[in-house]
Amino acid sequence: MSQIQSIYQHYLSNPVICTDTRNISPGCLFFALKGENFDANTFAENALNQGAAFVIIDNEAYHINESCILVEDVLTTLQELARYHRTLLNIPVIGLTGSNGKTTTKELIHAVLAEKYRTFATKGNLNNHIGVPLSILSITKDTEIAVIEMGANHQKEIEFLCSIAQPTHGMITNIGMAHLDGFGGFEGVKKGKAELFTYLKNINGISFINRDNPHIVEMSKVAGLTNLVYYGTEGENLVTGQLLKSDPLIELRWENKKGAYQVKANLTGAYNFENILAAITIASFFDLSPAQINKGLSGYYPNNNRSQLTKTETNTVICDFYNANPSSMTAALNNISILEAEHKVAIIGDMFELGPETEKQHHEIAALAEKSGLNSILLIGKHFYALKDQHKGIFFQTPKDAATWLESHPIKDSLVLLKGSRGMALEQLLPIL
Repeated sequence: MSQIQSIYQHYLSNPVICTDTRNISPGCLFFALKGENFDANTFAENALNQGAAFVIIDNEAYHINESCILVEDVLTTLQELARYHRTLLNIPVIGLTGSNGKTTTKELIHAVLAEKYRTFATKGNLNNHIGVPLSILSITKDTEIAVIEMGANHQKEIEFLCSIAQPTHGMITNIGMAHLDGFGGFEGVKKGKAELFTYLKNINGISFINRDNPHIVEMSKVAGLTNLVYYGTEGENLVTGQLLKSDPLIELRWENKKGAYQVKANLTGAYNFENILAAITIASFFDLSPAQINKGLSGYYPNNNRSQLTKTETNTVICDFYNANPSSMTAALNNISILEAEHKVAIIGDMFELGPETEKQHHEIAALAEKSGLNSILLIGKHFYALKDQHKGIFFQTPKDAATWLESHPIKDSLVLLKGSRGMALEQLLPIL
């Protein structure tokens, strides 16, 4: 028996993986991962004292008893364990990637499929080289379908995550101006995301294609995909839809071979129309009834600060501050520009990982904000602040500076867009709004 198989036997006894001693559960396997600023090997004894059944370590100095399993590399072992677990799961696994909308689409797919199947979906944003293995190892034997989100900021990352998740079906939500620095520009983004299509081509898997997105269609052709399921607003699709309303919540009409239907979702932003249509398509493919599909969609309420409409004591806030890039920022500004409100405010923060494009992209977003019919524009972060002499708006170097200003200049009776990259932590402004 290999070491992975031996560890897997322990995992089967209590299939819970922990990587943080603050979240230890009795009988779990604790993986002592290392990061830039920490080495969890040092917490091995602590994890055992808190109830972990075994700890997986890669530093012999912390091998205190037989409950410590010494491996060459803890992260690699976690990934190999997940890969082994996946080979024993005989279920459809839907791999999901894209520049924008991954998490919202994943949540929508899960909400709909759960109306018929025992469905697992990636929790939160556990979508990287650590998160995907943890997600796979969270799939239990009674799961019937899994939805695995895969994020990437450089070439070959999706290829690697596919080797762990081993998707049978897949979807690229869209291609946008995200992680330009790591991917090496927009064409690099396309190449990196297309690694999902290459994987599906090699296993004869099924790809869901947005016919309205020329980049996705082109990428599917370059990859030589043959098992294609289309969706969009026109053409021969499994599901065809039309956006009826998006002020403030989305309403759409959709049809498949069973008929035509209408549904209202609890999401704001016309850009979410394609995410909803994607969920309907996958649900239709897996033979959910129209009633089940609409029930799943109308019953989904976002709570992850993505396109989330929140009423405060004095304002209506579009909470979209989980992340940002030029594509999603453009969509958010275009959305607030068409929403009906007497007083509209945009509070936008810096966008990260844009490399040489940083100044140009922030300049374009600042210019777009000026044209979006807003009563006030607040721009936060060093990249926007560097442009303060070139654009209209109120500029702040940090969210803390913006918070101080907002406390003495409160915003009231307004529709407020709050959006920026995760590292800007704009959620700290919400209590002031």
